[in-house]
Amino acid sequence: MKFFVIGDVTVDHLYHLERIPGPGEEIAPIRASMQPGGAGGTISVTLARLGHNVVLAARVGKDPFADYALRLVREEGVSESAVQVDDDHLTSTITVMQTPDGKRAMISSGAANRQLDAAKLKKKDVESASALIVSAYSLIGGPQREYAVKAIAHAKKAAVPVFIDLGTGAVNAAGQRLMDSVVSADYILLNQHELLHLTGTHSISTALAALQERGAGKVIVKVGAMGSIVWTPDETELVESIEIEDVVDTTGAGDTFAAVFAHAVLSGMKLSKAAKAANAAGALAATKVGAQSRPITEADLAMALA
Repeated sequence: MKFFVIGDVTVDHLYHLERIPGPGEEIAPIRASMQPGGAGGTISVTLARLGHNVVLAARVGKDPFADYALRLVREEGVSESAVQVDDDHLTSTITVMQTPDGKRAMISSGAANRQLDAAKLKKKDVESASALIVSAYSLIGGPQREYAVKAIAHAKKAAVPVFIDLGTGAVNAAGQRLMDSVVSADYILLNQHELLHLTGTHSISTALAALQERGAGKVIVKVGAMGSIVWTPDETELVESIEIEDVVDTTGAGDTFAAVFAHAVLSGMKLSKAAKAANAAGALAATKVGAQSRPITEADLAMALA
């Protein structure tokens, strides 16, 4: 299968701390590392490792970080035919501070990614894909939003399934302004916080009802340790999580979830089974430091679904 993925590629600076420092305070990390990341990169790498042909649409700067951000994208054979190079903006970077109890603080720069030029979108890349996957960070604003909206329109016209993967940073930045773009997707993937913020509601049931009123068809809500909720206008099902020991870094776990869910759906799995596979993949991704460090294999998914 062939996937067209729109999303960021970044260099992630990861700091694991006993606690998040206060203003003016300096503390030493438990460990620190630099890893390739970004939703677009992580989704693309995960799909490529599962044997798919993947075209990634992202934008990097003319700086040393560009090669590092794309390192695993290149190693795994993802097509860079839709990756653009920016003369004026730097490659995107993210600083992540994470504590053992799961608290996180982040500093992110959209930088070159936000300048993705819609004029360079090739309609055939979308029309020839088995599915289009869009990270909601691409829908925040600027040229990148124009690119993503244009690609979604091409996909809908060509009957190519559209998966939109929300993200806390995207929802916090754009809030309910994302709604018009998101509800047009065939599959909406998001966590509980993102769902409530997106809809301006205070409960999952009310939020799902609001999405139904706007015409949403299939929604997958990640609910932490409980797993995920699969919702359609006809049914709602809680799919339990997979218990995994030795969780060390949750960076990119949601992106891995999205990639594996799309892989499973297009492989013909029922939504509940696809969600179970995605639950397992997201958990396994968190057992290594870095968004793209833990490859997800068909053997992993077979074991999770056994």
